[in-house]
Amino acid sequence: MPAKVSNVISISPLYSLLILASLTLIAFTFLTYTSFLSPPPTSPSSKVVDTGDSDGSSYSEVFKLNYEAMERDFKVYIYPDGDPNTFYQTPRKITGKYASEGYFFQNIRESRFHTKDPEAAHMFFIPISCHKMRGRGTSYENMTVIVQNYLQSLIDKYPYWNRTLGADHFFVTCHDVGARATEGNPYLVKNSIRVVCSPSYNVSFIPHKDVALPQVLQPFALPAGGNDIKNRTTLGFWAGHRNSKIRVVLARVWENDTELDIHNNRISRATGHLVYQNKFYRTKFCICPGGSQVNSARITDSIHYGCVPDYYDLPFSDILNWRKFAVVLRERDVYQLKDILKAIPDMEFVALHNNLVKIQKHFQWNTPPIRHDAFHMVMYELWLRRHVIRY
Repeated sequence: MPAKVSNVISISPLYSLLILASLTLIAFTFLTYTSFLSPPPTSPSSKVVDTGDSDGSSYSEVFKLNYEAMERDFKVYIYPDGDPNTFYQTPRKITGKYASEGYFFQNIRESRFHTKDPEAAHMFFIPISCHKMRGRGTSYENMTVIVQNYLQSLIDKYPYWNRTLGADHFFVTCHDVGARATEGNPYLVKNSIRVVCSPSYNVSFIPHKDVALPQVLQPFALPAGGNDIKNRTTLGFWAGHRNSKIRVVLARVWENDTELDIHNNRISRATGHLVYQNKFYRTKFCICPGGSQVNSARITDSIHYGCVPDYYDLPFSDILNWRKFAVVLRERDVYQLKDILKAIPDMEFVALHNNLVKIQKHFQWNTPPIRHDAFHMVMYELWLRRHVIRY
């Protein structure tokens, strides 16, 4: 029993732990809330990358220190359970529109972050691939059961989930069915970190907890764009399915406009070789409206081909100041879209374009991974979320 002090109420260790947990949650919630209210920071103490220099020398000092600490110290334990020939451990493939999921599965094992000592780990990777399930024709219902059974087996076999109720665990999925397969497992969705492609809030994405995984369609069909402003004579471009309210409105309002190149469907390959990709080269602003699913490679296509994105989802928003290389609009701005884009001065567009070229490396996957590439940016986002209370 702790010694009693006059006029001080003795508090049990359990009650003290509950108070500490509550205060930590309140402080974290306050910091998260104020970060949404505050404008993008520009002081040297911010975590925002200054995209004014491609070699990283103009990154904020705090980001540089955090990044270096992450590279030096961050350790992730990969649960070894699960047959690699079924749905676990290895990627289905590292090409196509779900390549980001495959690259992460491969990169984490190639990197210095992988540890085989769970006691040394800051985080725990749950290596189950919904993309593999999809490739084998598994139904959504069976996917949910497979994910649930696998998670329960890890909880029963290892002590690590119960130490934090899963707060230091994460899983990765870039396929739209991945969101559906995991939604049937509330403990996984609400407690662990979801690293998901192009997230939207209607699939239970929690910004301060989860991580936006950029969907990258690799290999790219054409080389990266950049330093080609004189060729960009089209004001804005979008082509895709009208599978959401904002896309329907966008097509209805602007598809017949002479300055905005807006299509009410995808561009057929029968129209010519790589017509869709070449339009990115000739356009100033590429429109990236939300669709019906949680995955879209349009944002990274825009960045790769040097077309300033007009977007609503912000991967790596804890790292990059998106307003230095993109135009961020509200959905209700669709009716004034052309006026907004035409009002951007030429010098401002040049700055946006030049900054865009400098951050292209953050949206590129490599094997093995390269410093500051997409894999390292995802790892840095996870590093920022490593502080949890362990019981």
